[in-house]
Amino acid sequence: MNSIAIPTELKKVNEIFRQNGFKAYLVGGAVRDIIRKKDGHDWDLATDATPQQVMKIFRRVIPTGIAHGTVTIHILGKEIETTTFRTEGRYTDGRHPDKVEYAKTIEEDLSRRDLTINAIAADLEDGHLVDPFGGRDDIKNKIIRTVGSPLDRFGEDGLRPVRAIRFAGQLGFSIDPETFSALHNPDVLKKTASISIERFRDEWCKMLSLEKPSVCLKLLEETGILDIFIPEFGPCRGCEQKDARGYHDFDVADHIFYAVDGAPEKNLVVRLSAFYHDIGKPDAKKSDVSNGVPVIHFHNHETISARIAQESMTRLRFPNDTIKRVCHLVQNHMSYYEKNWSDAAVRRFLIRVGQENFDDFIDLHIADIYGKHNAPLVEGSPEYMNIVELKRRVEKCIESKSALTLKDLAVSGNDLIAAGIPSGKHLGAILKELFDTVTESPDMNDRGKLINVAVNIWRTRF
Repeated sequence: MNSIAIPTELKKVNEIFRQNGFKAYLVGGAVRDIIRKKDGHDWDLATDATPQQVMKIFRRVIPTGIAHGTVTIHILGKEIETTTFRTEGRYTDGRHPDKVEYAKTIEEDLSRRDLTINAIAADLEDGHLVDPFGGRDDIKNKIIRTVGSPLDRFGEDGLRPVRAIRFAGQLGFSIDPETFSALHNPDVLKKTASISIERFRDEWCKMLSLEKPSVCLKLLEETGILDIFIPEFGPCRGCEQKDARGYHDFDVADHIFYAVDGAPEKNLVVRLSAFYHDIGKPDAKKSDVSNGVPVIHFHNHETISARIAQESMTRLRFPNDTIKRVCHLVQNHMSYYEKNWSDAAVRRFLIRVGQENFDDFIDLHIADIYGKHNAPLVEGSPEYMNIVELKRRVEKCIESKSALTLKDLAVSGNDLIAAGIPSGKHLGAILKELFDTVTESPDMNDRGKLINVAVNIWRTRF
């Protein structure tokens, strides 16, 4: 393939560049994806026009990164990031080049990029491909390789090793041996350790959102990068949990990796919960003998895992709401439904998990099952039917309009005060007891009945 078809919108953009005496090229992921016969939606351009010249010839241009030669053209309903041909100096801080200088040719511009598959340009004039580093061959052979020396490329920007791993998982490519060796280099790891926690977190979230995150997670572990940013995971490797009961095929580390694979691709909260759900097992592990057979158990590991998740995600600077939701799911993931549960037990379960978290709880439970044997839940299996029955009973509970929060009670604190119960901390205790009463007996959720119960509690106990 020596050329690609240029989209109609970009041809119109190119006409403006051409009429003003400038060259423009489509670069980066869009070219890579089109070569792979995928849709290239996000368009990035490289041009010999300076940012000031781009702003002059187009009507609406936003100077999004003008210090680095980048502006964003708003045209034809598109936002097109456009960067002037440039070369870069040393990366003293492991993130930004010390200086950016404009280059004369597209080839010079491509030479500063990280991976060969991202260092291909397509001339907007005719779609002709400029590929000075063999990116097309690497795409064909499904290889991740750096532009030039991997030690040099990775030494410039500590995020590049993480990106190389992410692209391997995203595209299903293998990493070139020399490039892979450089990922283990102590100097490279030191440079990667110097990047901001947010830059790693954002790349990690992209990995967790891939079809099969375990590919990236294993590479992060093998290279030592995972230990830099999430050191709590290390003890999971080699923490065996397989015993005669046959619950697990893998150690805790691989179980976690495969559980992440089994979580919904578009639900980052559940994917994060799958990653952290068993991370506390090494601290909780105990061995015992039951009926003469050695067994392994991890009592209370969900609480330890939730604590580790809280500490790790706080360090990674996740939003507080995300941390709260993940820790809640991790803390409650061991709530296993049994057919002999009473209706009140189902209500207590739903109150504990939260109606708003129930779907995520089920998805995490299914992911946990997936991780046990690296296989999806089998339709019609006992575990599958157990989930079906739990869903049915929860739906029935919701349809019956059972009180699932204090707000669902037929009385409020003001109602109790009006009934003669003074305000104070005992008011909350009485409301909690009323809620427990309604949980056990939904028919008690009647204003008159609850006020009578509340007054009796006040008179006899307070």
